[in-house]
Amino acid sequence: MDNNYNEIDKSYVWHPLFQHQRLEETDLMVFKSAHGTTVVDEDGREYLDAYSALWNVNVGYGRKEIADAVYAQIQELPYYPHSQINVPATELAEQLAECLPGDLNHVYFCNSGSEANETAIKIARQYGRQTYPSENRYKIISRYRGYHGFTYGAMSATGQVRRKKAFEPLVPGFHHASPPYCYRCPLGLDYKSCNLACVDEIERIILSEGVETVIGVIAEPIIGGGGVIVPSDDYFPKLREICDKYGLLLILDEVITGFGRTGKMFACEHWEIQPDIITLAKGLTSGYIPLGACVTSSTVFNTFLGEPDENKEFAQVCTYGGHPVACAAGVANLKILQEERLWENAEKIGTYLLEKLKTLETLPNVGEVRGKGLMLAVEFINTDKTQLSTSDTNKIVGQLREKGLIVGKIGHAVDEPENIIYIAPPLILTETEAELIFNTLSEVLIQYNF
Repeated sequence: MDNNYNEIDKSYVWHPLFQHQRLEETDLMVFKSAHGTTVVDEDGREYLDAYSALWNVNVGYGRKEIADAVYAQIQELPYYPHSQINVPATELAEQLAECLPGDLNHVYFCNSGSEANETAIKIARQYGRQTYPSENRYKIISRYRGYHGFTYGAMSATGQVRRKKAFEPLVPGFHHASPPYCYRCPLGLDYKSCNLACVDEIERIILSEGVETVIGVIAEPIIGGGGVIVPSDDYFPKLREICDKYGLLLILDEVITGFGRTGKMFACEHWEIQPDIITLAKGLTSGYIPLGACVTSSTVFNTFLGEPDENKEFAQVCTYGGHPVACAAGVANLKILQEERLWENAEKIGTYLLEKLKTLETLPNVGEVRGKGLMLAVEFINTDKTQLSTSDTNKIVGQLREKGLIVGKIGHAVDEPENIIYIAPPLILTETEAELIFNTLSEVLIQYNF
């Protein structure tokens, strides 16, 4: 076979979120290997991956422990449907229950974050029918700029217009509230005096739609792809109170934030709250093999118990959910995370890097630097404080890559300039590598001709 992978790829592969006509002008990168925090292209050039591929290679590349676990499991039991027990899935479920907060201890495995959120939405709706049989509780409230997945239910919950509008009409029963985006408050308020107006908006939607029609709220603890929007510390405690007040489920989408990314094992620990349902993926296997999970509290799970003729069981099957090989990777990955306490390194190095990056806010084209742990964002502006153009932001990203640094960038989220970059490296990042990220970004921004 011809080894001109760009030409082969151009002929046969359909890439996500990408206009293929651009391939007439530029080639995609071909990556051949990786180790630690570094990825290597086909020419042998190394890049520091400050985006963990797609927020997910938490333990870093080249972990032999995971590869060995996968190989051993493929030899022993490569597959059997999760209608019966396989050992890795059972072990991983037990270990997840032990490290998740409170009584989040009933694990439904699937293949991705989208599927995990789709599962959570379906569980919530069935829970509503079985818990409130005289009502019609099915509506779910989410936030603008939030992302929950590409499947139809998860996409309907998503608050990113460019990810959805080509596929409308969407699943009915989803309503969106303003995000806690203090830097560019969609309500035009100031945090010091707003009294958490964005949380009050959620309560107003609940009351306006009718409490008897609403079953839950789904939210990322920190909105990821919509701009790394970090809520104030009183945001989620108040949201938890509202959900309790009206008998609603709080669903936390920890697909990105879970498994150490924000400096805690799970981001909800920052505010000492427990959701009723939590969704997981990405860091669950650090991207080595696809795996997602939807985990519920005992209260939620118990509403699905009953006699066979009551039909209360959760009637969803996923062919590859609980795949023994994927779960073996998850067990090995979780062992690394816990033995090395990588959330502590994320907190330590993330705080150091955030403080360094914050100094860039003195530059005329840096609006705000924000984040928690190793989930950071830099928002670019023009000298008049308006959002920097998408093309200029793309040039910055390109120059960083030319200097050997890969970062993420907001994309297909909102109909406005895509002016935010993401820095979310593997949780094994060293202080020296953090310095490299800062120095490279600083050099590009100081030299760039806006």
